[in-house]
Amino acid sequence: MVYLCPVPLDYLSFNADAPVSAPTSKGQTMELTQDWDKTFPKSYKVDHQKVTFTNRYGITLAGDLYTPKAEGPFAAIAVSGPFGAVKEQSSGLHAQTLAERGFVTLAFDASYTGESGGQPRDLASPEINTEDFSAAVDFLGMLAGVDRERIGILGICGFGGMGLNVAAADPRIKAVAATTMYDISRMMSQGYFDSTTKQQRIDGRKALNAQRWADAEAGTAAYGPTALQNLPEDAPQFAKEYAAYYTDENRGFHARSVNSNGSWTLTTPLSFMNMPLLTYIDEIAPRPVLLVHGSAAHSLYFSETAYSNAAEPKELFIVKDATHTDLSGVSAYGTSELISERRVSG
Repeated sequence: MVYLCPVPLDYLSFNADAPVSAPTSKGQTMELTQDWDKTFPKSYKVDHQKVTFTNRYGITLAGDLYTPKAEGPFAAIAVSGPFGAVKEQSSGLHAQTLAERGFVTLAFDASYTGESGGQPRDLASPEINTEDFSAAVDFLGMLAGVDRERIGILGICGFGGMGLNVAAADPRIKAVAATTMYDISRMMSQGYFDSTTKQQRIDGRKALNAQRWADAEAGTAAYGPTALQNLPEDAPQFAKEYAAYYTDENRGFHARSVNSNGSWTLTTPLSFMNMPLLTYIDEIAPRPVLLVHGSAAHSLYFSETAYSNAAEPKELFIVKDATHTDLSGVSAYGTSELISERRVSG
C-alpha cells in the first residue's frame, strides 16, 4: 500500500485572503498567498519573494525564492519534495537554510500540487515532475546575479529520485543532492522492499485501468481516503511517523499538502510503474552526486542502490539513528551543512 496518498484540493481556494501578484517567467501574473504560512519560522537573514514560472508543458509553477543579503554572483539551488509535500514544509526550510549559507534558492510546488497549476489536482508524473526541476533551473538561470555554471538541485524523499533523473537528463545541473531519497517508480512497480510479485503487478495494472474506465465514465478523477489521517493500528512504523509529522498542526501540517490533507488520484501509480527513473544515473558523472540518508530509515535501500549504480564523483552520507521523517520532514540543517561544504562547482 502507498501511504502517501489524496482528496481533490482546489488550490485557488487557498488564495482568497491577502493575495499578491507574483511575477512569472513570461510576464504573466498568478495570485499567491501573501501571508507567511510556512511550517517553520521566517529567517530575516535572507530576502524572500513569491514567484511563478512555467514549465515546458505550459503549467505555471509557484515557488518561494530565497536570496542572500549579499552581493553576487551566486550559486543557486532548486529544491522540491518530499513526495506529497509543499514548499511551505521541508523544501522551504531547506531552501531558506541554504540561502543563509550563501545560495540563491528556489523551493517550488510540483505541478498539480500546492499553489502550482495543473488539473486534476494532486496528480504525480515521472515525466512532468522531472521537467518541473528543469523549469526551475530555467528560472534561476535567468536571474541577475546567478552564475549559470553553478546551478544545482536538491530533491527530498520522492523528489530525490526525480532530481537524480533530471540531473542525468539536464547537463546544465552541475551538482545534485538527494536527502532520504525514494525511487517512486521502483516503489510503485515493485512495492516497499521490492515485495510485489510479477502477477501482483499485472493484477495491479488491471485494477488501475479499470479505475480509468470509472474516471472516464464519471468525467473526473477519483481519489482515495486521506490515508495518513486514518491509519490502521497495524500500519508500518514508518507510516505512523509520516502521520505524526504531516497531520500534527504543531509540526508539519499544511492545508495544501497532499500528505497532510489529501490523497493522490487513484491512477497516479500507472505512469510510474513502467517508467524507471534511475536508468541512466551513471550518466550524471562527471558532475557530483550527494546522497544523504538515515541509518534507521526504512527507505535507506533506495539510496544504497542509487549510490551503487552512480558513477564517481559520488558520496553516500549516513546519518546515524535518523529515520526517514527525521530528514525528510524535520531537519534541514545537516543536509545544508553538507551541501555548503561541498559547494556547487562547475
